[in-house]
Amino acid sequence: MCGRFVSASSPDQIAAYFDAAVTETALAANYNVAPTDDIYAVVDTPRGRELAVFHWGLVPAWARDVKIGQRMINARAETLAERPAFTSIFRTHRCIVPADGFYEWQAQPDRPGPKGRPVKQPYFIHRLDGEPLAFAGLWSTWRDRAGPADAPRLHSATIITTTANATMAAVHDRMPVILPASRWTEWLEPTNHDLASLGELLVPAPPSLLTMHAVSTEVNDVRHEGAQLIDAIDIDADEAPTLF
Repeated sequence: MCGRFVSASSPDQIAAYFDAAVTETALAANYNVAPTDDIYAVVDTPRGRELAVFHWGLVPAWARDVKIGQRMINARAETLAERPAFTSIFRTHRCIVPADGFYEWQAQPDRPGPKGRPVKQPYFIHRLDGEPLAFAGLWSTWRDRAGPADAPRLHSATIITTTANATMAAVHDRMPVILPASRWTEWLEPTNHDLASLGELLVPAPPSLLTMHAVSTEVNDVRHEGAQLIDAIDIDADEAPTLF
């Protein structure tokens, strides 16, 4: 599962890191990116590698409306070749979603919250070396068939997840697929239709790549977007617990 992440780097910084051209208006820095937000993604085009803006939540070309995207923010690596929504775009519409880190929540049985339910403690997960993360993703283009033929197209994306590595397993049993730089070209190349070899890239990242720390439950509210959300906290302190 990947339901929230951080996108605070400027488009110029991201583009330089991924050796891509910037093609869209800059998005505001957001330390609490949520489903249906606009996000950056790196794609390979006839013009070269580009950093563009996508709607987070995949809306397949055949969808009747955009609401389906709310249920398709993630795609399980194990079933990409089987689910109709993903099979064809897995062959040709792959992307990289850049992130400065992401959040995951862990139930705390010894910290009862409202109605006696365990508090879910958020953690911020990021690379130990501070470099950006490269999430494997898929993208699609959708047109509202009820509108005019020249209506703007919606470009949307989903983040691929896999089983958790040893670092993540203490918090959650899933994690985003994080691609090493040595495999970016292979993943993005739209003429690469070798699904077997592509599937071999969809594995947990090395446990040593990531580190994490507890953060305030302020991140539970999508209206909070500031840099304070990634500040480490002491979970034994008296922070008022809230449920995610």
